[in-house]
Amino acid sequence: MTTDTADSVEAAAIAPAADAGFLQRHGQVIEYILIPGAALAGALVVFGGFVALFGKNPLDLYFYMYYGAFGTWFSWQNTLTRAAPLILTALCTALPAQLGMVIIGGEGALLIGALAATSAALALPSAPPLVVQCAMVLAGITGGGLWIMLAGGLRQFRGVNETISSLLLVYIALAILNHLVEGPMRDPLSLNKPSTREIGAANMIGTIPGMDVHWGLVFGLVAAVASYVLIYHTTFGFAARVAGGNIRAARIVGLSVGRLILTVCFLAGGAAGLAGMIEVAAVQGRTNANLAAGYGFTGILVAFLARQNPLAVIPVAILLGGISASGGLLQRRLGLPDASVLVLQGIIFVFVLASDALYGRIGFLKGKV
Repeated sequence: MTTDTADSVEAAAIAPAADAGFLQRHGQVIEYILIPGAALAGALVVFGGFVALFGKNPLDLYFYMYYGAFGTWFSWQNTLTRAAPLILTALCTALPAQLGMVIIGGEGALLIGALAATSAALALPSAPPLVVQCAMVLAGITGGGLWIMLAGGLRQFRGVNETISSLLLVYIALAILNHLVEGPMRDPLSLNKPSTREIGAANMIGTIPGMDVHWGLVFGLVAAVASYVLIYHTTFGFAARVAGGNIRAARIVGLSVGRLILTVCFLAGGAAGLAGMIEVAAVQGRTNANLAAGYGFTGILVAFLARQNPLAVIPVAILLGGISASGGLLQRRLGLPDASVLVLQGIIFVFVLASDALYGRIGFLKGKV
């Protein structure tokens, strides 16, 4: 081997990113990390400028956001607690996206799942805690699943746009919750804030040993991994992705598109309904208006930032959960409203949507020089 040849081989081994073949093989993966990361960084810069207009130092903002989200073990636990429902509500958007559907009704499925889970617990006052907990899980998944499947059915059988119908179903779910909580299911002892009766301390799902984080985080992680396996490693998932790529071709080859739509929508809604059950059984202990905390809407942002990948949903949910957890510290240290993190989330969403046009258009990631 000549010296020039050896130098070429060594250079390729040391710097594979400079190899056009490497970029052609892995450019899409790099793109899926680089573009959302750039969108997130751009949103943080814009938000920092927005805060600077009010006389605050953007560097202080970034420091307290990091410290409030990941700076201490307490911060980490707060972040993970908030990430748990975000993982599940993000799956409510990410799973139907495999079929080319844009479902944004995770908030409604969460509320219906919470109501169903609470009803199951109150209907079994003398049952063992494990039986009650299992019943709550099944009720939450079923309630949320049927709620989003309704949007899928309207799309399949009546041609109604699923984005509009799923969003409208959120407000219907909120109206149902308010009616039941303030009426038939109201606890007479809840005077200031209407609520249902408590499900009982014995029926709460508790926290993970050694952590002040409830078991909902484990449920979310299992659901995300299971969703990834279902979509990318099963014939059902392959059929769903084929239908999402070209629904006409899917029908030509004999795929039951209607069954795929209803099944995926049920699974998606079931994930959000499980999030509602967890909020009742791990946090609230009852159903009330506090459940409408916006987890379903933030889950939409998580899904889009994760490019609808069930595994990528996990770190993105932790990141967005951290941003949400830092709101209280920003309020105390910088005098910003606690809701200022919602402004940041909105800016991130705009940047993510705008950056969608960049996919497939970055020349050097295709191995071009």
